[in-house]
Amino acid sequence: KFPQADETLTTRMKSVGEAMAIGRTFKEALQKALRSLEIKRFGLCGDGADKQIDPETLRLRLSIPNAERIFYLAQAFQDGMSIDEAFELTKIDKWFLRNVQQIVSESQRLGSARVSRAVADVSSATTFATSATYSRRRLPHFERPMNTRDECATRDKLLRAKKLGFSDRQLAVAGGAAENEIRTKRKSADVIPTYRLVDTCAAEFEAYTPYYYSTYGDENEYRESGKRKIMILGGGPNRIGQGIEFDYCCVHAAFALRELGFETIMVNSNPETVSTDYDTSDKLYFEPLTLEDVLNIYDQEKPEGVFVQFGGQTPLNLANGLKAAGVSILGTQPESIETAEDRQLFAAMLDKLGLRQTPSGSAVTTDEAAAIANKTGYPVLVRPSFVLGGRAMELVYNEEDLRRYMTSAIEVTPDRPVLVDRFLEDAIEVDVDCISDGETTVIGAIMEHIEEAGIHSGDSACVIPTFSLPQKVLEEISAATRAMARELNVQGLMNVQFAVKGED
Repeated sequence: KFPQADETLTTRMKSVGEAMAIGRTFKEALQKALRSLEIKRFGLCGDGADKQIDPETLRLRLSIPNAERIFYLAQAFQDGMSIDEAFELTKIDKWFLRNVQQIVSESQRLGSARVSRAVADVSSATTFATSATYSRRRLPHFERPMNTRDECATRDKLLRAKKLGFSDRQLAVAGGAAENEIRTKRKSADVIPTYRLVDTCAAEFEAYTPYYYSTYGDENEYRESGKRKIMILGGGPNRIGQGIEFDYCCVHAAFALRELGFETIMVNSNPETVSTDYDTSDKLYFEPLTLEDVLNIYDQEKPEGVFVQFGGQTPLNLANGLKAAGVSILGTQPESIETAEDRQLFAAMLDKLGLRQTPSGSAVTTDEAAAIANKTGYPVLVRPSFVLGGRAMELVYNEEDLRRYMTSAIEVTPDRPVLVDRFLEDAIEVDVDCISDGETTVIGAIMEHIEEAGIHSGDSACVIPTFSLPQKVLEEISAATRAMARELNVQGLMNVQFAVKGED
């Protein structure tokens, strides 16, 4: 969002949001917390997103507190740094350092197992005891070295990794397999999470709204009510550019469903929200909002359906994966979400409806982006697809800056291209909020931004009613909004931004 911001952590308050994770061990809780941050990380290390830096820079990053230091600490242990040396650089208590080192050791062990299978036969299988460094004599069973000759080696390895908080993504990277393959193998081996209760009343009296966390143990404290159930996915940790409106929507969805007689199940990782208050939903799961964790809860609860549209971009990004796994998505369907998010599909829809749009395109390479910009003309607005709050959005006036943007740290893949739009200078931006059942669309408000177009809507102020738009433009905006809602078969909420320049 703000690439120029200083990531150094001091006594000055810099956090804008938080995530909470609960586990039976510190290692499990830490890895769950890291994948709850929604920074495209699925654990401490070994998730395919590790970035290596040179030893000198590494020592500097460890000695100065910063937002990424936990990941630099993992690299330090991967490179063979000792506990004592890490302590001298970070002054982090050795108990925490030892736990981080044990996670790294297990990650290396998982990767070593893949290499061993590829280059050695069964007779060369050995234990992995030499790759771990522990400081205590008696180890819990899930931390003891495992013999690969054991008939239950696969199940033991999966269970051991899961008790240390490893995600399916990390196991997939270590094993050179797809994430859904790991999930299938794990379920067939009966390595599935159990859910433990956090007593919100400290055993003084019965807790009517308990909340749950997942772990891999023997006891499952899940309570079955026998009622019809609906699951609501929350918005995760607050970020700059994401307001509290998503939490408001989740809360009122829970209230409305309760009035209709459903048991409401809220899934969120943010403790500083109303949706995670004890009296908002019937059940609360404090879990990361990842496909793996949501599917685990779905398998446990077996609700009639899941709402993804109230929590913002975080649950929307899970919609396709959930539907592919057989989950019933309530409200607007993933296909409609894809049409609205995919630039080519959306442009085709606007052409079909006869609605005007600025020239645009999507690119996965620098040359493609440059070609689109040269065709549409500068300036262009560039941003990643499927993100919220204007993150990594930039206004570009020439090809040199465009190429710099494309080669920066943004994530570009064929299914997540960069969007390139012709930017209308000196235009008025208009926000429209509406609700629809697929046929009838009710427009709640047409809001005129005070700032000109180019300031992201999450960072700007707007007024109701509009103060400078003629009636003709308002009618055109209303008609376009209703046409898009009908074509997308929106069943729920929809937000649209229009750019108005002159009478167009």
